[in-house]
Amino acid sequence: MSEYLVKIQWDPEAYVWVATSGDIPGLATEAGSYDALIERVLNIIPELFEIKGIERKDIPVRFVSQRTERVYA
Repeated sequence: MSEYLVKIQWDPEAYVWVATSGDIPGLATEAGSYDALIERVLNIIPELFEIKGIERKDIPVRFVSQRTERVYA
């Protein structure tokens, strides 16, 4: 696989960013800030690979984020 896709979405009800991935089974985590979530994901991915028995030294990750808000005028 050339790169692993991680989707990040804002959960307005819980006030957290949530990361999931169809490419990395088991990846589902959240954090209160976007930067904290990125850091958490980068730490979790090698652990998930180790648990699955996948040996990779170079793991390219592409983050795609989405946030939708309502603006009242």
